[in-house]
Amino acid sequence: MSSNASRGLLVANLIAQIAFGLLAMTICIPSMQQWSSIFGASQAQVQLTFSGYVVAYGGLQLLYGPMSDRLGRRQVLLAGLALAFAGSVLAALAPAISVLIGARVLQGAGAAAGMVVGRALVQDLFEGPQRTRVMAWIGMAMGLCPPTAVIVGGQLHVHLGWQSSFLLMAALAAALALIAWRGLPASAPTAAARQPRWWGAMRASYARLAREPVFLLHVAILSMTTATFYIFLGGAPLVLGSYGVGPDGIGWYIGCIPLAYIVGNYLTSRLVHRFGDRYMMTFGQVFTLVGLALSLSLAMAGWHTALAFALPLTLLGLGHGLLMPATLAGTVGVLPALAGAAAAVGGLMQQLMGATGAWVVGLVSHEGALNLGLLMLGSTLVATLALWWLRRA
Repeated sequence: MSSNASRGLLVANLIAQIAFGLLAMTICIPSMQQWSSIFGASQAQVQLTFSGYVVAYGGLQLLYGPMSDRLGRRQVLLAGLALAFAGSVLAALAPAISVLIGARVLQGAGAAAGMVVGRALVQDLFEGPQRTRVMAWIGMAMGLCPPTAVIVGGQLHVHLGWQSSFLLMAALAAALALIAWRGLPASAPTAAARQPRWWGAMRASYARLAREPVFLLHVAILSMTTATFYIFLGGAPLVLGSYGVGPDGIGWYIGCIPLAYIVGNYLTSRLVHRFGDRYMMTFGQVFTLVGLALSLSLAMAGWHTALAFALPLTLLGLGHGLLMPATLAGTVGVLPALAGAAAAVGGLMQQLMGATGAWVVGLVSHEGALNLGLLMLGSTLVATLALWWLRRA
């Protein structure tokens, strides 16, 4: 097999490992509408199946990062996939909502390994602009994950029952473990992680990263950009509902940003060799701000329609697609020996700030797009400030 073909298979392997967690997070969303009646549970309990997954998925990344630095990437990934497999099977067999919540937490705890180890391996195996190109391909795949997972999950629910989505994820976890064992290098522990005590090594890793301003600025950009997108996801159905768009039509408008995000990632993969990471990040932030400015201007001018809300935000999706690959590459590239810990911090902060952004949406009314646009602009301005500071540094 040629080196190009081998490299392509390796990239596909990494993309699959990273995407698994997002697929597992979203594939059961169509089934959640009926879990209240199936299990005789409250809607608040049903929501815990999602929030429990997100908390475990974000929190365990802090543990997997240093573990992968100390024990090796592939070993930690295989352990995480084993947990995800067990959680998926337990969820499919769950007789009560409490068991399903626990199973989802276990599933999220295992799936977190793929996100951390996959990003760290990109740092290990690729250099310079090629690393950013791989991050861009990963971004394109991640943009496709939520809509694809929701469509597949809905069809499985209708034709085979709600348990079938979990059985599919169990089969996928087993398949990913096989291709990880066969197709990923068995990396040795990094020198910086070789310390006699585990907790001491983990504390030392995070303390070292905390002393790196460039790393912290990359994480700030990453997390606040994610918060902007989560604010959109949380508030867009409310805004569109105020414009008379029903549940069957919301997806067509929300899909504008993920599709534009994919285009932005593709452009990044083609242009990063010419302009470099920092310029791609700047281009992305400019597009993001222009999109928000247009959406807010139309809202203040009285253009209260779904298209006036969604179409300008395609520029935001495009901007995020230009911005995120270089930001992700920069997050794990500041201290290569601690790439696993760096990926863990970045992933955790994405989840925490994203969840915070979605929560803030509920604090204000959304009769029209103005309030949502202002919330998105606020988080974007924080990311812009961090990017300005990064360029000065």
